[in-house]
Amino acid sequence: MTKPHVQRTAVATVKSFSKTKNQQVIDLLTCENGATLEEMSTLAEWLSHSTRSFMIGLKKKGHIIESDKVGGIRRYRIVAKARA
Repeated sequence: MTKPHVQRTAVATVKSFSKTKNQQVIDLLTCENGATLEEMSTLAEWLSHSTRSFMIGLKKKGHIIESDKVGGIRRYRIVAKARA
């Protein structure tokens, strides 16, 4: 039994224009209100430990990340991006 022929050119074109998960999380962190760990994990489809690890990597690259706890919920925000 053979698989039916699937045309993949349209899918490949759409994916080339989409942002990476890393960039989507960075964009979320640069918003004025920042993001919770849950919001970042849901957006990137990562587990919470993977999301925390990604933020550690951002800090190592020179990003300055602040966190505030309001109403028992911690929000993270990039206040300064790494220098190129």
